[in-house]
Amino acid sequence: MTIIIGLGNPGSEHRSTRHSIGRQVLDKIAAELGITFESANKIHSQIARLSDKYLLIKPETYMNDSGRAVVATLSYFSEFDSTIREQELQNLFVVHDDLDIILGEYKLQFGTGPKGHNGLLSLYQQLKTKQFWHMRVGVDGREGLRTMAGSEYVLQQFLPTERAIVAQLVESAAKKLLG
Repeated sequence: MTIIIGLGNPGSEHRSTRHSIGRQVLDKIAAELGITFESANKIHSQIARLSDKYLLIKPETYMNDSGRAVVATLSYFSEFDSTIREQELQNLFVVHDDLDIILGEYKLQFGTGPKGHNGLLSLYQQLKTKQFWHMRVGVDGREGLRTMAGSEYVLQQFLPTERAIVAQLVESAAKKLLG
């Protein structure tokens, strides 16, 4: 089974922010697969599943607490035990925003993510490993201008002039993950 986790903050007010691009990619994947997300309050996530082929997870915790929701969800589905072994993580993909990559680009890397991402830090702590796939989705549209702190910038909505780039980026990232 391929497990894909889309990081971001829950709630409609965060839906189109840079920090929630991972959730946008998962929404696109679910649409491509013809499946819908269901809320699972017990495991603090929204989940969508296509038989034993795909499990899509959108944590319903805020970004900095994503690891708790992910571990609860993985435990619930029993593909993983409480001591998650690294070889079981070979089919785990985490989609997240990355300020080190310009808007419109992404990187798919195993075991490496950006240095200062609190959602990933939460996952690393809860999973006790970094050895899973990172889809690092570029959200930096500042063109070199750093007048706003990164932690504030990622909570901003995409600009109207960026929306076509974002739509293309989300589609491209989704297609890559679906193979």
